[in-house]
Amino acid sequence: MAGFKTIDDLDFSGKRVLVRADLNVPMKDGKVTDATRIVRSLATIRELLDGGAGVIVMSHFGRPKGQVVPELTLAPVAKALAEHLGQDVAFSSDCIGPQAEKAAGAVSPREGRGGVALLENLRFHAEEEANDAVFAGKLAELGHLYVNDAFSCAHRAHASTQAIATLLPSAAGRLMQAELEALSGALENPQHPVAALVGGAKISSKMTVLGHLVGMVDQLIIGGGMANTFLHAQGIDIGKSLCEPDMADDANNIMESAMDAGCEVVLPIDAVVAKEFCEGAASETVLLDAIPADAMVLDVGPASIADLMSRLGKCKTLVWNGPLGAFETKPFDTATNALAREAAKLTQDGQLLSVAGGGDTVAALANAGVQDDFSYVSTAGGAFLEWLEGKDLPGVAALKKAG
Repeated sequence: MAGFKTIDDLDFSGKRVLVRADLNVPMKDGKVTDATRIVRSLATIRELLDGGAGVIVMSHFGRPKGQVVPELTLAPVAKALAEHLGQDVAFSSDCIGPQAEKAAGAVSPREGRGGVALLENLRFHAEEEANDAVFAGKLAELGHLYVNDAFSCAHRAHASTQAIATLLPSAAGRLMQAELEALSGALENPQHPVAALVGGAKISSKMTVLGHLVGMVDQLIIGGGMANTFLHAQGIDIGKSLCEPDMADDANNIMESAMDAGCEVVLPIDAVVAKEFCEGAASETVLLDAIPADAMVLDVGPASIADLMSRLGKCKTLVWNGPLGAFETKPFDTATNALAREAAKLTQDGQLLSVAGGGDTVAALANAGVQDDFSYVSTAGGAFLEWLEGKDLPGVAALKKAG
């Protein structure tokens, strides 16, 4: 954790702490339908409260584009946060101004313990996404210290993630700390051999990721529709499979870069193909040189699974982003499920550090029933991808400068 502070470095007793959380949760009919992000924010909030601080939580919700949109109020989230926290959470109808100041005053520690308040949607003010210094100053006036616990927003240079960190003593919250430690262990200071599994539909959306990873890992496993483009680039007839023919040269460049870096690119050995893409569709397993002209590759086959299982058993570190096949539709989730369960078993046995992230990845691991069995599963989509690309995340960089 060198380079930036954590809660351990803050003296927060008797002070008001502004906590930037990511409470952008799924909502239906005014009720939270998935409280995962709320639950993950509790550790930091509770530790601050137990240490005698008052806590002011701030978050964005949806994309109101600088306008007050009643449907995007955080009021229902305040109720859900109170339920999970087990204590009252005051709600401020604005994130700056008199209402916010009143809420901040109400949480000030009294008799050794403070309260909790949640501010209204930060993005009701256009200045938030503009990283406006004046707006950040108004937020900073509400507290004495700043804690960023929203790694999932760390790739955005916004007032509540970057500018404010220069105005108050700042540190990473427990969720942010856990994320950064997991990511550091996976790529910055990993135990070798290191494997990265990168899947998904198109390589055009992950060229930067692939280019960065070939210089970091020992094996780069390509899955999903991306693998089809690599196979096409090697002259293999992939029938009617999803493919980006215009990216063939890019795929070959990745192969060459990997070879120069001593990284092995791992492609499928066999494939599960079908003539239609729907649940329960008739499918068959074929070798790569026998893919029917009127069929689609929708998953890797048993020989590929066995090969990947063997490789995984020899690895010490795994970074996972994207599925191996069209996992949303059975039976084309077979390979993803098998490898996810093997990675989970190796992790639980203490043989593998496994870090996964990205929206499809979280869903795929949940489908396999192992989302709680990896070393760390990041719910940060954009921030996780930008980290895989080797980019400096503004929200993290701001904490380093502040630290």
